[in-house]
Amino acid sequence: MGTDILRIGNAGGYWGDDLGALQRQIDGGPIDVITMDFLAEITMSILHKQLRRDPHAGYARDFVTQMGAVMATALERGVTIISNAGGAKPRACAEALLAAAGESGLNPTVGVVEGDDLLDRLSQWHRDGVDLSNMDDGRPYGSIAERVISANAYFGAAPVLEALRLGAQFVVTGRVTDTGITVAPMMHHFGWQPDDFDKIASGIVAGHILECGAQATGGNFTDWRDVASFHRMGYPIVEVCADGSFTVTKHDNTGGLVSVETVREQLVYEMGDPTRYLTPDVVVDFTSIQLKPDGTDRVRVSGVRGAAPTDSLKVSMSHAGGFKASGAVIVCGPDARAKSKTFADILWNRLPSFEATLTEHIGENASWGPMSPETDPPEIMLRFGVRDPDRAKVQRFSTALPGLILSGPPGVAVTGGRPPVQDVVAYWPCLIRRELCAASVTTVGAIEDSTVVEFTGPTGPGRVVDDGAHQKREPVALSGEQVRVPLSAIAHGRSGDKGDTCNIGIIARHRDVYPWLEDNITAQWVQDNFRGIALGRVERFEVPNIDALNFLLHGCLGGGGTLSLHIDAQGKTYSHALLAIDVAIDRAYVELCRQPLGTWST
Repeated sequence: MGTDILRIGNAGGYWGDDLGALQRQIDGGPIDVITMDFLAEITMSILHKQLRRDPHAGYARDFVTQMGAVMATALERGVTIISNAGGAKPRACAEALLAAAGESGLNPTVGVVEGDDLLDRLSQWHRDGVDLSNMDDGRPYGSIAERVISANAYFGAAPVLEALRLGAQFVVTGRVTDTGITVAPMMHHFGWQPDDFDKIASGIVAGHILECGAQATGGNFTDWRDVASFHRMGYPIVEVCADGSFTVTKHDNTGGLVSVETVREQLVYEMGDPTRYLTPDVVVDFTSIQLKPDGTDRVRVSGVRGAAPTDSLKVSMSHAGGFKASGAVIVCGPDARAKSKTFADILWNRLPSFEATLTEHIGENASWGPMSPETDPPEIMLRFGVRDPDRAKVQRFSTALPGLILSGPPGVAVTGGRPPVQDVVAYWPCLIRRELCAASVTTVGAIEDSTVVEFTGPTGPGRVVDDGAHQKREPVALSGEQVRVPLSAIAHGRSGDKGDTCNIGIIARHRDVYPWLEDNITAQWVQDNFRGIALGRVERFEVPNIDALNFLLHGCLGGGGTLSLHIDAQGKTYSHALLAIDVAIDRAYVELCRQPLGTWST
């Protein structure tokens, strides 16, 4: 590694993450920049709803609270803090931050990135023939035009970089990508140019590893029993070199685990086509990533390749999607399953049809659906959900559910009052031409300045040229003895969501097991096992450099986001459902996977 190292840490992977993580990152050791990611599609919907009720709301207030405790130390040590906590109202977030600073006698320079809110421009674009169709299913924009509530473009690093150039010590943004808030300080520190595609691509990978907080340091790790001290979890840090290569680590004397295995699991999280990881800044080829252990709780990342970004930006819209309600009762044994099915029959026979309904037997099949093993648990939480454009019909469900308590089989317990009826805000992604957008960048506080950032510069076809550099694997000497083991005996896994699509990454525990996974864990195999859950097609992508397969399960989350009635609306449990399935495999492969962590790597 070079002598000029930029240390960037993460202190929040979502709105509601550990409120003490920022303080621990500041106090735990040397650090130059801290990023905090608050935004997801669901989060933006919530913030826009808050903004409609209160013109001074629309941002993550938790961010201001956390900043109040560390601002003085951050300013004293020169630590830059960047977050997309501004949500739907970045200016209000910045004003609240300055007010908190003023109470402590501080006057920082806060950068504000705005311009991602496109709501007022949609009608004119629609009249002008701008294509705003749904990028996932092709539905025409006209079908929702009268019901759109919000529309935000995904900006990349460029406006954050401009805020840093204007002297911002803290930066708050609206809908800037999780990776953009990480790449910008690298570009600022090292002087990278927009066409330094490989360096920026490496920064994107660093941002992807950081963006979900402790998921890179042992959180949600398949082998969770190997993780030390969850109660004092360390959050990830990347030590970046001028050439873009970096080391993933965490502060000393913190809990968690940083290993090739934890980093690989985070790499496959929410991945689509690994050769075309699209961002506003660059297209990244995840199949070029090289990982290597670099000491205790240290993983070296290098070799990342990138290409010019496409000529489009993604826009996330939300629109009114009707109403929904959900509620539950507890059903005890004996015969809990039979009783639960009887209660479900009673309820649905009393009600009209709905646009969507769901019955979940939590404790039996709520997470894994048809893949759940046959059991007769001592109790089941029987959960129901409905969604419909007609509020009156949803209200009827809400009043009908409590009527089960005394009019069915015995052993049912009340778990709450009448289910509330909720507004549904549906998600609508689309693409627009980059030149239609511009970001407004302002600094407030000690330095007041402003500029506009237009999204010009080089664009390309959206793919890195494949050089075919992946090595062929030597075949394993087989024992000839077939054994049945759960897939988890030979693989790790992690899953995540994008709208109504869930991705499942399956990663070989030993590099020599990967060819077996490639030959046997097919898209059809996954489709067959998720029958009744994955209602659309299943796609498979190979990521041989990290010995992983990535599957996209389309139409499996009940509409996704706030549309979904599922208790696991984000598919977080799906990888573990797959890992629990028994496979027939030669014993030699299983023996390879019993070697210590890290032996996969050359």
